[in-house]
Amino acid sequence: MTRKKVKLAFITNDSARKATFKKRKKGLMKKVSELSTLCGIDSCAVVYSPYEAQPDVWPDARGAHRVVAQFKRMPEMEQSKKMVNQESFLRHRISKAADQLKKLHKDNREKEITHLMYHCLTGKGLQGLALPELNDMAWLIDHNLKDIYKRIETLKKEAPPPPEEKTASAVVVDLQRPQQQQQQQWFSDWMGNPGADQQQFGDAGGSGGGDEIIVPFNDGNNHAAAMWSNVFFP
Repeated sequence: MTRKKVKLAFITNDSARKATFKKRKKGLMKKVSELSTLCGIDSCAVVYSPYEAQPDVWPDARGAHRVVAQFKRMPEMEQSKKMVNQESFLRHRISKAADQLKKLHKDNREKEITHLMYHCLTGKGLQGLALPELNDMAWLIDHNLKDIYKRIETLKKEAPPPPEEKTASAVVVDLQRPQQQQQQQWFSDWMGNPGADQQQFGDAGGSGGGDEIIVPFNDGNNHAAAMWSNVFFP
């Protein structure tokens, strides 16, 4: 079962206020003791009340004097650096609440203008809108367009590069490679038995000592270094 939230306000009933004081004072002393023991720091607590003549001190009067003297030896700026009173505490709470309220107003206004913009996209006219609504809608549209353009640029940077296409020269080389291999094989056979080929081409040309034949060969770069003579391939 959760504890009921207590309203932070002055307790007008005397008996209830006295009972609350005793209960909270005991809890405060316990928390100071736990803080000092767990964290190993010097701390003290002094509580004055209208119900007792002497103040309650933790851990004792001597320990409280030592902690207070240590505090007074600090520079004045350091002493008041994190010190707050009731007025400054309330001012801080009011300022924080005002900032939260301003943020809620802005969020609600943005939702209203977004809803109105969607209505306009469905065909509703802008005749009944006042100047503040039009200005807010223009700002919202510009803001959304900036986000869209930014997202497009991000996607363009993250997109992989297009695949490279084969060039025309590469395709021509691939088509000529079987023919070159065949010519190289013929040249190897001719070197092994030159007489038979010479006789064959001599008969075809009409004489044994016909024109010279220029045999193509590969220069190591998949390109023909010489062409056939015009006798057979005009």
